[in-house]
Amino acid sequence: MTSPFEPPDVTWSRVSPRLVTARLVPAAITLGIPLLAGAALAFTVSPWFWLLAGFPAAILALTAWVVPRQVHALGYAERDDDLLIRKGVLFRSLTVVPYGRMQYVDVEAGPLDRRLGLAKVQLHTASVGTDAQIPGLPPDEAARLRDRLASRGEARLAGL
Repeated sequence: MTSPFEPPDVTWSRVSPRLVTARLVPAAITLGIPLLAGAALAFTVSPWFWLLAGFPAAILALTAWVVPRQVHALGYAERDDDLLIRKGVLFRSLTVVPYGRMQYVDVEAGPLDRRLGLAKVQLHTASVGTDAQIPGLPPDEAARLRDRLASRGEARLAGL
């Protein structure tokens, strides 16, 4: 029996494993501040503040366990008529974007992404609910994919 998330004869391309670092650094900063504040208060004021430090520590540990699995589950595949994007471990998702429905394609990279050599390809369609993005690509692959998707989209749109 085939899974709806694993179409036959599809070769998936993976995102860069550096995306794990790009997702863990903001989480560590966000959760590290209350963790350190709780630890400092526990040493100086009362040991009960270890409870305050324990909550962000637990969330940070859970995040460090989940994020690598999420990044490993990300993938995309270019087919003749559409682009497939899959994501999710517990809640899986497969997005199919027909080339003829694409309006434009963006490539984005924030400061941390640029530092790690990553970029994100964002696909825009006529549908507001379409979440078609591929994060964690090397910049040259993101540029290649942007150009290829734009040219395929123009070719399919011209055929309408």
